[in-house]
Amino acid sequence: MCDKEFIGKAISYLYRYGQIYIGKKIEPYGIGSGQFPFLMRLYREDGINQESLSDYLKIDKGTTARAIQKLVDEGYVFRQRDEKDRRSYRVFLTEKGKKLEPDMKKIASEWGDILFSSFDDRQRREITNSLEIMFENALKIM
Repeated sequence: MCDKEFIGKAISYLYRYGQIYIGKKIEPYGIGSGQFPFLMRLYREDGINQESLSDYLKIDKGTTARAIQKLVDEGYVFRQRDEKDRRSYRVFLTEKGKKLEPDMKKIASEWGDILFSSFDDRQRREITNSLEIMFENALKIM
């Protein structure tokens, strides 16, 4: 298999394995791996507009609405009409959701540690830099 074919396959498998790992770790909290990126984004930008959340995560609005509703149902977030645009909603963490932050960040960090466990610091930097360049290249065509 050529490098170009392998990189796509490797990224796909890493994503799927990450979803499985994270899903198992967060299952006790009553949420699935599909809600994880929403929580992680809210930890960086609590009160983000729901549409902006979709745009940032590159996830369609319907999927975002369902993920947010699941988090609302579990008591981790609440939605509030945007005062500047009454047609849209802002999403905020509840106290229950805020209390999860250390656990969620630990799970994300553990997954990263697993992926990088066989690499030294120099190799980690090279891999990270290469992935950032690939990410930027992908953004150019979006």
